Amino acid sequence: MSNKTHVVFYGIWPEVKEYARHKMKGISCHIHEENVGLDVLEPNTEILVPFIEAPVNKAIFDKLPKLKMVATMSTGYDHIDIQIAKARHIPVCNVPTYGENTVAEHTMALLLGLTRKIFSSVKRVKEADFDYRGLIGMDIKGKTIGVVGTGHIGAHLIKMAKGFDMNVVAFDPYPNKDLAEKLGFKYVKFDKLLSDADIISLHVPLLPTTYHLINKKNIKKIKQGAYLINTARGALIAPEALVWALENNWISGAGLDVLEDENYLQHEEKIVDRKRTNKEIKTNLMNNIIIDHEKTIVTPHNAFNSTQALQRIVDSTIENIKSYLSGKTINDVTAPKPVKK
Repeated sequence: MSNKTHVVFYGIWPEVKEYARHKMKGISCHIHEENVGLDVLEPNTEILVPFIEAPVNKAIFDKLPKLKMVATMSTGYDHIDIQIAKARHIPVCNVPTYGENTVAEHTMALLLGLTRKIFSSVKRVKEADFDYRGLIGMDIKGKTIGVVGTGHIGAHLIKMAKGFDMNVVAFDPYPNKDLAEKLGFKYVKFDKLLSDADIISLHVPLLPTTYHLINKKNIKKIKQGAYLINTARGALIAPEALVWALENNWISGAGLDVLEDENYLQHEEKIVDRKRTNKEIKTNLMNNIIIDHEKTIVTPHNAFNSTQALQRIVDSTIENIKSYLSGKTINDVTAPKPVKK
């Protein structure tokens, strides 16, 4: 395939737009800051480069008859209809590792922000009130953090937690025993992690098996007074379960960089669409309660967002594109997984 293959980026960050253009020198491409959508699609697109903020669904695929590859600028790919891509033999390539330290650092920031009442303290001072009463925090030294998912980000968080002298337990459907021995933590069953951890942090992809991983049925298994952190995917936590836990003082707080159906928070006018379901309307209501709750810190899906991480995302995405153009597809999430012996 020649370098005249038409590549189109959507949803790229203005800070790295020229960086990406320079890295794509010699390859035909258009770079858009707006997210992919039917109203901005270029029908001659052969390689589509989206970000996670907009879906790449059947309607998008149908409008791109020349599409040969999707190179998402993200690790997660639940925004892409993988089944359609497979049916049309279109590889979908992701960025497996770009932010193991970046997301882990944001996770730790949320953890410390909650346990030391940083947000409430800053707000009080900005209101010219220097009274520290009612702002008592919690030492994390000696506390147990439960890390759900021990991939690149989870492993980096474990290293950081060890630096704070925390005890670490973890759950992963595919335990990495070598990692556990190297970093000095132990794997436990999921329910055991919920009941033992003072702080729970989620680092798993959104899959059918992880949808509403924390839900109304198991949220009472969480140790009362624990903190819950989510910098992975919003739909890992059922919002109504989280609201219940906050309102009933079952958990001490939640630090969230993601919310289920968070797109509606930016475009609430979509909620009045007759096609919206009761579930979507209810989720939006729950999200607003969570955001406004005094025991939460919510950031705008910002954990990935550092200068260094953005450049790594662009570098890895363009490496995926160039590898495909040279005849060697890498990081294809539609490819059959090798069978472990």
